[in-house]
Amino acid sequence: MRAAAILGLGCSSKDLKPFQSDATVEWQLGMPSSGNEVDAILLVGGDGTVHRHLGQLVKLGLPVLVVPAGSGNDFARSLGLGSVRDSLAAWKKFCSGAGAARAIDLGTISDVHTTQKHSFCCVAGVGLDSEVARKANKLPRWLRGHGGYALSLAPTIFSFAPFPLKVLGAGENGDWVVRSNQPTMLAAFANGPLYGGGMKIAPRAKMDDGLLDVCIVGRVDPFKLFCLFPTVYSGRHLKIREVQYFQSAGVRVETEHPLDVYADGEHVCRTPVDISVQSAALKVIAP
Repeated sequence: MRAAAILGLGCSSKDLKPFQSDATVEWQLGMPSSGNEVDAILLVGGDGTVHRHLGQLVKLGLPVLVVPAGSGNDFARSLGLGSVRDSLAAWKKFCSGAGAARAIDLGTISDVHTTQKHSFCCVAGVGLDSEVARKANKLPRWLRGHGGYALSLAPTIFSFAPFPLKVLGAGENGDWVVRSNQPTMLAAFANGPLYGGGMKIAPRAKMDDGLLDVCIVGRVDPFKLFCLFPTVYSGRHLKIREVQYFQSAGVRVETEHPLDVYADGEHVCRTPVDISVQSAALKVIAP
């Protein structure tokens, strides 16, 4: 078998050694130029590394194993790969022929004005989420990987003001139906359940159901929101009156003024945007 290894920031060839014990596997470093060069791809890094390579990974159509080694590893966790040991076990099973790759969905963000499209694996967000991601990205890498999102969230809650947001969902006849139109603190559009270092913003999300899970937090008193913040780690925030949660095959997001859209912790574009699902777009090696 032939395999390619993609190394994220802060990673090196040393991170590959546990996966290179099988002498029958031929290795190359870097993204292959075509799907005929290798049989599988090992990606060592976090959500940002996955996000940056999604477009090419989809084009290649090869099975991908993610080894969690970044400051944010929510994608790997959502696949049941909580540690390097989990990834190594999945790799050995795949190489032995006992495990097969499975196809999962990806999210797609389309800039309404430019029609440019961006793929994401975990969660796209607008509002408080985007402002927190912007601040967290400025922190040292080690700190980002040890509660950086939470550290950035706490002070931002008290300075962030609700903004007018309209979310339209895809109707049965292909038209748009208003699902939410209210002052909003944050809106998350999820392909998977986790973001921000383990927060279950969309606890019901599945990565192979062809649907986005949408979580919208309306106007909430900052102190109340701060006190309720820990509930996001368990998914209990869905019980809060100001939280709206629904599923849709696609949504259109409109704001009074252009606002930043972040996905997988990375800046993507600005509103208005259409967000949809690419069904079975990526092959992954996972438990």
